[in-house]
Amino acid sequence: MTTTSSRAIRIDQHGGPEQLRLVDVNVAEPGPGEIRIRHHAVGLNFIDVYQRSGLYPMTLPQQLGMEAAGVVEAVGEGVMHLQVGDRAAYASQPPGSYCELRVMPAKCVCKLPDAISFETGAAMMLKGLTAQYLLKKTQPQGGLQPGDFVLFHAAAGGVGLIACQWARAMGLQLIGTAGSDAKCALAQANGAAFVINYACEDFLARVKEITGGKGVKVVYDSVGKDTWDKSLDCLAPFGLMASFGNASGPVAPFAPGILGAKGSLYVTRQTLFTHISTRESTQAMADDLFEAVTSGKVQIHIDQRYKLEDVQQAHRDLEARKTTGCSILTL
Repeated sequence: MTTTSSRAIRIDQHGGPEQLRLVDVNVAEPGPGEIRIRHHAVGLNFIDVYQRSGLYPMTLPQQLGMEAAGVVEAVGEGVMHLQVGDRAAYASQPPGSYCELRVMPAKCVCKLPDAISFETGAAMMLKGLTAQYLLKKTQPQGGLQPGDFVLFHAAAGGVGLIACQWARAMGLQLIGTAGSDAKCALAQANGAAFVINYACEDFLARVKEITGGKGVKVVYDSVGKDTWDKSLDCLAPFGLMASFGNASGPVAPFAPGILGAKGSLYVTRQTLFTHISTRESTQAMADDLFEAVTSGKVQIHIDQRYKLEDVQQAHRDLEARKTTGCSILTL
């Protein structure tokens, strides 16, 4: 079997950024339902940190990375939606995008419109599809209508800046939280109707003030432990708490009875990979994202670029919350 050499980032054990090692790997021909793709840019996401640290345990050794963009070099048997030479982008299991070249399942790989660059494609897929399923598919009872208040934590991050813009296009009043005045200003410039610096403001008190004491219909929370309790108190009766990350650590166990006492609330823990479990759902969500970007409703902000060999520093910056918008590895 023919193989090709590729540089890749691998971990041999869970731990800190120092576990990220640059290695040479052999890449084979794609099998049935697979493609081989040569990356032009690779996206960085907080899930990569969870997987590296062991919060999301993985079988080791393991390449990291969940999204990238590049050119299809080979197509396995049964793959009909992609051809050799296609520009393509993806957010996909299994991990492995931190590399120059890989073989992977074709199911979640989508043709990238010519109007979208490889760097933008690599930066937008996981974060953009996450914003899509949150705002369009993870809605409270009765749905969301123009004028409704929603609370979005980490509004200056990669998912947050996309969500701010998309919420504005939907007519929603997004209240965004962030940890500095500069990040709050960035969220507001990208469509947040209101911003709260949680480093120096009580976000619960401000949400109640903004909403006239009524609370919000839904909270979108990727922070986890540090924001959970107050976020529940930000919800209006029958409101939805939508958890989709644990940047500050996992949420502690809680008694379901508190949801009744706080207003018959709903709680859900969402993951992108449930939403993109089929080729059809992946393509439909990607088409919605591509339209939002090519129409100008959503702009993808790439605020940090790192070389593949500098991935340890990229992870340090992610964990220290030094980043805004999207981060990519360049090849």
